[in-house]
Amino acid sequence: MRLNQPQAMRRVIKFALRLGLIVAFAGLLPGCAALSWLSSEKDPNPPTAIDKKLPQQVSINTLWKTRIGKGTNERQLRLVPAVAGGRLYAADPGGKILALSPTDGRRLWERKTKFQFSGGPDVQGDTLVLGTTNGKLLALSTSNGSQRWLTQLDSEILSIPRIVDDLVVVHTIDDSVYAINLNDGTERWRFAYPAPVLTLHGSSTPVAVRDGIIVGFSGGKLVLLEPEQGAPLWETTVTPPRGRSELDRIADIDADPVVVGDIAYVATYNGDLAAVDIVTGGILWRRELSAHAGLSADETALYVTDSADNLWSADPSDGAGRWRQEGLAHRRLTAPALLGDHLAVGDLQGYVHVISRQDGRLLGYERVAKDRIGHRPVVVNGVAYVYANDGTVSALRAGASAYRAVRVQN
Repeated sequence: MRLNQPQAMRRVIKFALRLGLIVAFAGLLPGCAALSWLSSEKDPNPPTAIDKKLPQQVSINTLWKTRIGKGTNERQLRLVPAVAGGRLYAADPGGKILALSPTDGRRLWERKTKFQFSGGPDVQGDTLVLGTTNGKLLALSTSNGSQRWLTQLDSEILSIPRIVDDLVVVHTIDDSVYAINLNDGTERWRFAYPAPVLTLHGSSTPVAVRDGIIVGFSGGKLVLLEPEQGAPLWETTVTPPRGRSELDRIADIDADPVVVGDIAYVATYNGDLAAVDIVTGGILWRRELSAHAGLSADETALYVTDSADNLWSADPSDGAGRWRQEGLAHRRLTAPALLGDHLAVGDLQGYVHVISRQDGRLLGYERVAKDRIGHRPVVVNGVAYVYANDGTVSALRAGASAYRAVRVQN
């Protein structure tokens, strides 16, 4: 399907903003001032150096490590390992999909395709699904990676396609949500949301809840869609766009909403951290906090990586701050992952940092790759699985009783 002119312009602007090329389009965007991070001057916010004199208060051990491809080449993709049925599935942007043993990293099967993977995988039963940069949605067999069906969507997929019962729900870069039949790849319904002219180059992943599917959109909107026909059950504005310029008015929900019970916690860029009642769509509370990497939560606390790469803990009942950790500022941190009594975050240099959930203290670190870790570690049974931009996949365990049994796969 050919994009009309406004759609095409939005896609170009999204791509330019994420890659830092927005200056080339400055003449097309009234009100856009020069951006400090594009100048030739020294970075005003260099990454905080790691304090290597800090005592390692917990042991962080690499259980195994492997390389599955050539990496992302600094593209902002949403390729995150999935662990299901005793296997770990991971995809490479160059078209490779693998099934690994979660215990030692052994390759159980590997398939090379011609697709440019950009989002996924997600797994249910004997099917895994992935999205591509040119809008293809692909279903494969979990037993050997053979293709089951292929569906062409109208825009790039930069979120994880989510399997919800008999549907694959996909949020594309143009702020459309598709429901695709899991069995044969046919389209069940489509919900198109009018995106602002200028947004971040990314999109949040849909989240299944009891009565529907929650999706965060550009412009600070959160919507609950009913699963049968995709009709919106409610829509709420988490953060209204504010500011003079188009850049100041970016209020996207790129971070995936996190659901605990009947409450969805959501963070916006240039905006707020908020709690939303899933039943009514009402805002329960809102606190000013800009975030796009993401957050984690359980019944006891919220944990957020803000836009300056500070880590926060907040009370889930009202959003009041409990602690803030500034020791990793500007290290391009991932969202925090819950790892027992700790949090785990990855950074721009391939380090994984472990932080106390109780008071935010830095407890230790381990370098697992030479390139950036782009997304939150996946934690299963006390092990954190990490995927770095250079194609490294590794498994870590943290704790005083952790053992060291490194297996490196070539």
